[in-house]
Amino acid sequence: GSSRQRQALAPIVARRIVDTMIFLSRNSPRVCLELMSLCDVEDSQSGTTTCLERLLDLLETPTYTKSSTNLEQLMNLIEVTLTPLAFIPRERDADAQGPNETEESETAGKEWVDVPRLIVSRRRLHLLCSSLRLESCKDNTFAKISTVVKRLYRIEGNRDCILREFAGVAQALGADAIRDLKALQIRMDDAVKVHNEKSQNGPKNPNVNEEKEAGRVKTSVPSSAVTLSTSSSELKLLRVLQTLQGLSSEDDSSNKKHEGTVTVSSELLSLFRELNLDLLWEQLSNCLHTVQVLEGVVSSSDKNDSEDNHEDHGDLDDDGSDTNTQGKRILQNSVAGLLTRFLPIIEAFFAINSCSTSDQGEKREIENQPEGSHPSSKGTETKRDNETDLDSLIGGKQLLEFVASNKILLNALLRNNHSLLEKGLRCLVQISQCRPFLDFDVKRQWFKTQIRRSRQQASRRHGSLRLSIRRRHVFEDAYHQLRLRNADELRGRLHITFRDEEGVDAGGLSREFFGILAKEIFNPNYALFTFTEDGCTFQPNPNSSINPDHLSYFRFVGRIVGKAVADGFLLDAHFTRSLYKHMLGMKPTHHDMEAIDPDYYKNLKMILEYNLADIGLDLTFSIEDFSFGRNQIIDLIPDGRNIAVTEDTKQKYVSLVCQHRMTTAIKRQIDAYLDGFYELVRADLVAIFTPKELELLISGMPDIDVDDLKRNTEYSGYKSTDKEIEWFWNILTSFSRSEKASFLQFVTGSSKVPLAGFAELQGMRGVQKFSIVKANGAPGALMSAHTCFNSLDLPSYESEDEMKQKLKYAISEGGGGFYFA
Repeated sequence: GSSRQRQALAPIVARRIVDTMIFLSRNSPRVCLELMSLCDVEDSQSGTTTCLERLLDLLETPTYTKSSTNLEQLMNLIEVTLTPLAFIPRERDADAQGPNETEESETAGKEWVDVPRLIVSRRRLHLLCSSLRLESCKDNTFAKISTVVKRLYRIEGNRDCILREFAGVAQALGADAIRDLKALQIRMDDAVKVHNEKSQNGPKNPNVNEEKEAGRVKTSVPSSAVTLSTSSSELKLLRVLQTLQGLSSEDDSSNKKHEGTVTVSSELLSLFRELNLDLLWEQLSNCLHTVQVLEGVVSSSDKNDSEDNHEDHGDLDDDGSDTNTQGKRILQNSVAGLLTRFLPIIEAFFAINSCSTSDQGEKREIENQPEGSHPSSKGTETKRDNETDLDSLIGGKQLLEFVASNKILLNALLRNNHSLLEKGLRCLVQISQCRPFLDFDVKRQWFKTQIRRSRQQASRRHGSLRLSIRRRHVFEDAYHQLRLRNADELRGRLHITFRDEEGVDAGGLSREFFGILAKEIFNPNYALFTFTEDGCTFQPNPNSSINPDHLSYFRFVGRIVGKAVADGFLLDAHFTRSLYKHMLGMKPTHHDMEAIDPDYYKNLKMILEYNLADIGLDLTFSIEDFSFGRNQIIDLIPDGRNIAVTEDTKQKYVSLVCQHRMTTAIKRQIDAYLDGFYELVRADLVAIFTPKELELLISGMPDIDVDDLKRNTEYSGYKSTDKEIEWFWNILTSFSRSEKASFLQFVTGSSKVPLAGFAELQGMRGVQKFSIVKANGAPGALMSAHTCFNSLDLPSYESEDEMKQKLKYAISEGGGGFYFA
């Protein structure tokens, strides 16, 4: 009715009327159609209007703008009323509906009706979209408005107006967010000033002051020093941007997530660029820099540190983890307070700047289609695509600079909330240029989450994977029992039984199973791998074809490595850096030859650094291969034996030689190995790691830290101050590296250290620390271990020498079987 009638209507009566209309609309689709159809009421501005448009007019009345309950109820009614629009086929799907569907519906007793294509006026769409900024617009109401907008967006006549109105709301919310961030910036700056004054006027430690002057100490301010205030405008801005992305999926059938980016229509891409929220992102960067000052990550004068960090953190292969580890320790407070305060606006930043157009997404999809190329070429293509991806984003360069400047803060956020890598910050995983800024523990947690999800799905379908193994024939038995299993069966929970032994596998037997296999796969009798000059790393044997089943064995080895990685078991198997690069889809370089053959690498380096005439080399694009008593010449390019290497082409020659040694000569072996590995671990999951990190993921930490083990040991029947315990740690500290590994194998079933140290030692009940239990029985008896519980039963001894003798005997003789006494 008229405005006067609406104002005269009692609120309780209005709510009951709306409730009745919701009930009718939910239970009768025809009521929805009637509400969307023309009514008899005349509008002085637009002539006849529909009942739905009258409902939208209520959004300008105080009854609904000032009451969150009334507003949610009204939007609930509008959402239900527009339900028929959800069944309108998109234009691209309209031709797909043929006469068969109509006949099937009539047979089922259903009736086809014509849904009104309701075109809403700009004024009413403005009322609808502007409701997002109201204080009375709570979470549920926001979701309902988004659904209403998506349904109206299906009608061509509403699309342009909806996009423009949403853009206006986003700009207004951006201005509100800037104002809120500036207010918070002032409070944080005041906290920094107060802290600096106290540190200058308070008691001083001369040693600390000297270090401060040298720039080696950065003090932090407690997060409680800043009063936190939540900003609804930032959260609403994030939701508006996410809704705009959702509208693109309504408009574009090719909307997919490519390389972690949301693919949007070109129209929406232009709209995002017109928003011009650069001032907001600049204010956000200023606030995050101040957070780093508050937390002691940087000093207040280190404004340019973020740019330097971008350059310094470009390659994790050569970079240690000290800086990142320090960041984890310092940012404990900010994760709980200040840092989380900025999460909505950080997600909004990524929501806009990680978008690309559908045309570019389709182009990448086409380029990624070819199959069958060898691993190194695949790696080259993948890297090239990722480099262009950054240019295709709305703010690719800005996004990379932001991640580089705030990598410590972002890693702290991700440690506190791992699911962000699957939601608002997923581009950090998918865009290759962003991956180096993620800490290894953050990547590993994301990886474990993805693997756990696939394992749970497989376990529900196929159950456990049970193997009965002869201890003297572990490799052969495992090969024959697993080669006919499919990937889903292999993902099941592993249960190992060693024949003629009474051990029950609660984790310990599986660890020993993988430990034995890790040694057997390098057994020279199988001719699968050759060791490098240092004798510590292995790569596929180019002459493995002497074993007629070599490719089947390589696929089996790939499956074993994949199964160990997926189940969280560590293997004492260290491959060459070039093989790790193949696993990551990367192309090896001539620098990777150094670990395989140092002398050969020196010769190649000499070729690159010196003039060929000066060192007296007359080379052609070919190499000599001597195997099985035959010497043959292999061309690196067509007719390469007749093409001389010159100063201009020697770089190409070195690259081709290395490609042959590390890829071409062992291509079939690598392909078979990767086929097996990728069955258990998808290539896109491991691509997040660097070669060094992948080696850590597979093989664990190389050294055993006795002090770390001591800090994470529990005692039962003993105290840490007892003489037996002091003897025990003295003995273990004196052990050689191999003896320490044997001891760890004896008490845990594996000689490898967990990636996060002994604090995350795995047992039958998940994380289960190493424990020393006082053994009942005669003094001087042999000690025993329970690998499923990471437990050592330690009897009492007369002297430290006697304990050392018994311990050495136990780890040398008691690590090869499981029996009950």
